[in-house]
Amino acid sequence: MGVRMLAGLQAGDRLRRREVHERFGGRQQGGIGPSTKAPVVLFFTDPAKGHQHGYYDGWDSEGYFHYVGEGQRGDQQLTQGNKAILNHQDDGRSLEGFVADGTTVTYLGEFALVEHYFTDAHETGDPDTLRQVVVFKLRPAADVPVELPSLPISPQSQPRVDRVPVEEQHTERSFVSPDREPYELERREASLVRRYRLYLHRRGHDVDRLRLVPPGESRPLYTDLWDETDKELIEAKGTVTRDSLRFAVGQLLDYRRFADANTLAVLLPSRPRPDLLRYLHELGISVIYPNGDDWSRADPATSG
Repeated sequence: MGVRMLAGLQAGDRLRRREVHERFGGRQQGGIGPSTKAPVVLFFTDPAKGHQHGYYDGWDSEGYFHYVGEGQRGDQQLTQGNKAILNHQDDGRSLEGFVADGTTVTYLGEFALVEHYFTDAHETGDPDTLRQVVVFKLRPAADVPVELPSLPISPQSQPRVDRVPVEEQHTERSFVSPDREPYELERREASLVRRYRLYLHRRGHDVDRLRLVPPGESRPLYTDLWDETDKELIEAKGTVTRDSLRFAVGQLLDYRRFADANTLAVLLPSRPRPDLLRYLHELGISVIYPNGDDWSRADPATSG
């Protein structure tokens, strides 16, 4: 770690962002500002605002600070400000952090890049469009005397699987797009899940959901239902179109890599047409759908 380059500042000092740039250079817009006045790269974090929109800056369980890179449209690239952080040590620049509160910022001190990784987030101002963002894992040079949040999930080298209540409103999309309202199709899926869960409970099954965190990832995956009694993974879809069933297949195959499942099933509002049923059965996936007040099930072994 080099010598702190921001002369006259101590970690915890508050000042106007404009004053920071007048004294030390760097771009006045955006989150990352390599300076032409001094051998420094400035970065600005606003966790309180970012967490509302699915951008998670914060401490991990090992004391490193994770910082989402810049770029509001499309997959983020390791160019411009992101490249400046990536290469700050090779370029002989210190990396200096600030936390923003409106037009006022608080100096956090010097950091150094440990590594970077990619995760999913939505485009700025467009919670319906997902893209890939870069996250920088940073080591502080000294204790940071400013309270900053922790990450919801710290990336780990091993996958994690937890059982969570069905009542929890968390979904994969709500994690990356917390500012997006549920679609009507998602509400239909939630209704199907509630009805079928009650049916399984009446039959004495132990039912909840799984939260899966793949190794190296900071975004959780949530199954719609997990039937612990039968060790069955169940994914619900609010329509029986080909696209929705292909999406369900991809989700189930992804979940199965981490869950000790005996069987896979898709929960649907009605029986799929013959070719789609064959598609699911050829992949070993069962189909569950309502039949009046009861439920029907079409399993691969009994398909005709």
